[in-house]
Amino acid sequence: MKPHLVAGLAIAVALAGCNVGPVYKRPPLEEPAPPQYKENQPGSPEAQANGWRQANPQDAMLRGKWWELFGDPELNALEEQVAVSNQTIKQAFENYMAALAVLTKTRADLYPSVSVSAGVTEQKVSGAETVGGATATGVATTSPTATRTQFTIPVSASWEPDLFGRVRNSVLESAAAAQASAALVANETLSQQATLAETFFELRGQDAQQALSNQTVADYQESLRLTQSLYRAGIDSEQDVAQAETTLRTAEANATAIVTTRAELEHAIALLTGRAAGAFSMPVRPLAATPPAVPPGVPSQLLERRPDIAAAERTMAGANALIGVGKAAYYPDLSLTGSAGLQASGVSRLISVSGLVWSLGASAAQTLLDFGARRATVRQYEAQYNADVAAYRQTVLNAFKEVEDSLVASRQLAEQAARQQLAVTAAQRYQQLAAIRYRDGLDNYLNVLTAQNALYSAQQQLVNLQISRMTAAVQLIAALGGGWDAADLPVIAPAR
Repeated sequence: MKPHLVAGLAIAVALAGCNVGPVYKRPPLEEPAPPQYKENQPGSPEAQANGWRQANPQDAMLRGKWWELFGDPELNALEEQVAVSNQTIKQAFENYMAALAVLTKTRADLYPSVSVSAGVTEQKVSGAETVGGATATGVATTSPTATRTQFTIPVSASWEPDLFGRVRNSVLESAAAAQASAALVANETLSQQATLAETFFELRGQDAQQALSNQTVADYQESLRLTQSLYRAGIDSEQDVAQAETTLRTAEANATAIVTTRAELEHAIALLTGRAAGAFSMPVRPLAATPPAVPPGVPSQLLERRPDIAAAERTMAGANALIGVGKAAYYPDLSLTGSAGLQASGVSRLISVSGLVWSLGASAAQTLLDFGARRATVRQYEAQYNADVAAYRQTVLNAFKEVEDSLVASRQLAEQAARQQLAVTAAQRYQQLAAIRYRDGLDNYLNVLTAQNALYSAQQQLVNLQISRMTAAVQLIAALGGGWDAADLPVIAPAR
């Protein structure tokens, strides 16, 4: 090999270590995270009453199967089916697999491409006049017509050394995109699992409402029978009977509406678990769960526990790498080509040394005038990076907001439920007294009806608060990342 070719190849390899792109560093938040959550002050009466505490970094309560905190075997079984059968999660996973394929394809540009082919050429050569003029007889002679066959087996290779980091930054961008896609799979999984848990508790709440409604209908039926008996005895009026029957029929109609709502929630659970609504059913079982004590931790941990934050950060890293791709366009591209092979007029001669042929070449290309196209591309990538920085910070701020919202909702709902329980107890006492006075003939039926409606309304509100408390607990766990950690992102080898 000629010395100048060796020197050129050495220079290309040396320059391949250059990278004109900016070094990525995760930008800080414009305002640092507070040392603790506002709605979960340690030692506060609310935090103590709800069992909250500041979590240690090693806290394992929110790891893996977070739904097991609720202690419901039926919910556990349904949650296990979500990650396996949910079609939305499958779609996100296939998008991740596509991102990995793009990364593999981009990484291949770092290496030479090699191709091999085989060929045979047959050439017919016509006769030609012999050099030297006439023979002794004075007549010019020509060579006979001949057929020539040429066999070739060439191997060719080409390589564009990544002199200024264009390919390496493209690989970094693809790697970051793949990691962002993996984080989106985790985020979609968490979202679907949280939606299932919320829907599950809402369905169980409807079961509780149905049981309450059935009991209320039974109470109204008893009131109607009593009113009819008193009317026949001449104590009550026909108007009281009509009013009691109206109240009963209204309660029966409300019970029918609960059945419709429950069926829709059951169908939603079927969809979340990847099954047809018509082939799925859940037995009736009233809501009996209580919210678990969930330690929120410290705000800084949220950056590692939320997959959507990880996805936003990886998207930002990919945008930073694209800036390097844009800047590399200012520098020349070098292309190295080479070929070697065997060439002979017969198959048996292909293995001889004399049939070996080879060639090496190099070329460089540089854009001299593009009327600002490269500058505009770099500015485009820089603007996209700045937009992704803003999106990342917005995602973090929204995550803090969701945690604070869930904390205050959990605290206030717990307090509201405790007070509502007192209201139910008072309404039960009111209804009992009204019923006694009505039987004794001291009050009319209107007082009984008022007391029954007050009790039913208070009990309904208590069930709704129980549902809200369970869904708020699920939302708090989801806001904290559900036990996911940024360390769960796939590790991708750096570009070389």
